[in-house]
Amino acid sequence: MPRSFAQPAAPSGTLRFSVLGPLTVHRDDRVLPLGPLKQRVVLATLLGSANSPVSVDALTDAVWQEDPPRTARKNLQVYVSALRALLADDDREDRPRLTHTGGGYVLRVAEDELDLLRFRSLVRAAEGQGPRPAARLLRQALDLWQGPPLGDDLRQSPRLAEEAERLELRHLTAYESWAEAELELGGAPAVVEGLRDLVERHPLRERLRSAWMCALSGSGRQAEALAAYDDYRQLLARELGLEPGGAMAARYRTILAGDDRAGAGAAARPPAARPPAALPPDLVDFTGHGEELRHLTDLLEDDSAGHIVLLSGPAGAGKTTLAVRAAHLLGDRFADGRLCVSLRDADGRTRSLSTVLAELGERIGRAELSGPEAWREWLAEHRVLVILDDVPDERAVRPLLPCGGRGRVLLTARGQLGGLAPVHRVSVPPLGTAESVQLLAGLVGQGRVRADREAALRIVRACGGSPLAVRVSGMRLAVLRHVPLREFADRLTDPAGALDELTSGDVSVRRWLAHGWEALPEEWGRVAGRLAAGTGEGPFGLTEAAEALGCDERHAVRVVESLIDAGMVTSPCGEVTAHAAQYELPHLIRLYARGSGLGTPVPTSG
Repeated sequence: MPRSFAQPAAPSGTLRFSVLGPLTVHRDDRVLPLGPLKQRVVLATLLGSANSPVSVDALTDAVWQEDPPRTARKNLQVYVSALRALLADDDREDRPRLTHTGGGYVLRVAEDELDLLRFRSLVRAAEGQGPRPAARLLRQALDLWQGPPLGDDLRQSPRLAEEAERLELRHLTAYESWAEAELELGGAPAVVEGLRDLVERHPLRERLRSAWMCALSGSGRQAEALAAYDDYRQLLARELGLEPGGAMAARYRTILAGDDRAGAGAAARPPAARPPAALPPDLVDFTGHGEELRHLTDLLEDDSAGHIVLLSGPAGAGKTTLAVRAAHLLGDRFADGRLCVSLRDADGRTRSLSTVLAELGERIGRAELSGPEAWREWLAEHRVLVILDDVPDERAVRPLLPCGGRGRVLLTARGQLGGLAPVHRVSVPPLGTAESVQLLAGLVGQGRVRADREAALRIVRACGGSPLAVRVSGMRLAVLRHVPLREFADRLTDPAGALDELTSGDVSVRRWLAHGWEALPEEWGRVAGRLAAGTGEGPFGLTEAAEALGCDERHAVRVVESLIDAGMVTSPCGEVTAHAAQYELPHLIRLYARGSGLGTPVPTSG
């Protein structure tokens, strides 16, 4: 039996929270006063992450965008205290509404109490259903909306403005899904005008325009449907320099041929054989990067967020592990399969496009895959997640990227791939010390770490937050049971031999780093060596970089920013002037660079 989503009868005094429109809280039929603007910002921020901790820093950022007062923390406590008093009648002794944990403040809300949670639940329930139940569930979800989310006043907070924008995009995605289900049921006349209004507000959104074309055709307005495609093609070329995706072009050809299926039933694509999940195994001891994982899965789940996501970070940062974990978690969201293909061979060399296409064709059961266009057309027509791993540069991956449609592509790369757009970029930071120790303990045993925690800390710090280095250390120590942690820590803290110790079986951190180094243009390898030799551990500024490189600061900026783009140097968070910026060479890259030779100074002109 399908799950019923009928609204349960609310017990007396039950609270109802609403963010899909103006922020409101009702107790039964009574609207509760929510207090001054800053207090409402706190409440809206907590509701946006209902049942999850929200840090004090996040709340401070939401309430005071610039220059929070010295009393910010105390002021937040006042706002939280007032909210607790407002919600107190609904508290249970064993489960208060608003609590403080180690991670921040948590507002506990049941699904039937918050319209946002109910909306998400209904949309999830509609996935995989036939058109009739899907249309019914999605209509219920859309009926929860009472206007622009959070209202106008709360959007004065940039953080809440971003949240409101994300909610509006989710609403748009749900509307598209509902319209497609209605089209499959023959309801083109009922959706055509609503789609027209949305297309006018979102002219570059391909899925929306495709549904509108179907609705026009299904209403007997083929000429208008063809004109809608032509307008889109010209707009896309003018604004982005792109052509419509394969699925959109196929829809146009169907309408042009006068096929009646382009109307009532065209929103449903013909069924295709489901390719098997071709993913590396998920690590049972996956550790850390929880925030990045949540952000990544949100982006991949959200149809409105775009088709391409890039995970970037230095060699050994855990990009592939993170990508594979996300793909395993999202198995039910990609009904047509999940694939992972590397763009480098085992020796770190870039694989040819024809070789990669051949592997993709084999994975999807299309051995005759003729070229990039055939691949992109297949990708547009299937709800798949494709991981293109270890991308060396933009040229190697650009022919494989989607231009629209149903497929999603997740890239991992050491560099930033600045020539690709539009792409959502997620940086993979080093593991924290606590996370690194947790990973090490899982490999060598909790008792061994507890017996000499100081040595364990020295080991993970010598690994510089690299999950690969910590894992290799743990695998090596798991084999060398007779070696005390203290002795191994001493070996790793010797710069001359540290990389030689980070080897276990056929897994070598030095070889991993060498692959990225060899892919650099020769001159960048030389200047990275000079930078490593001429700056100390930790962050350095532009003046230090210029001195190390033997050039003026204007040229030093260009060199350092090129190394950032190549994934060899990390950049500061936030916007600062180049002169005030702090840069850093990841610890293991610094060790490798210092042993690579210094080369010559960077010329100051020409």
